[in-house]
Amino acid sequence: MLSEQGRKVDELVLIPSTGSVLEISVNDELLFSKKALKRYPEKGEVEELVGERLVEKEDKKTVSLF
Repeated sequence: MLSEQGRKVDELVLIPSTGSVLEISVNDELLFSKKALKRYPEKGEVEELVGERLVEKEDKKTVSLF
């Protein structure tokens, strides 16, 4: 993901969690939640969601992975 979007990402934050939580957010906007969807993301799904969000605005973003 960073190899494709690295120049648009100011910060990548990995936050450890318990209970198989997997949440992806950009600037505190939740893009994917394993708990809410009751499934893991499909191949390329996270990259696509983050990429779409990053092109909406040209300012730098913080990507958080829980």
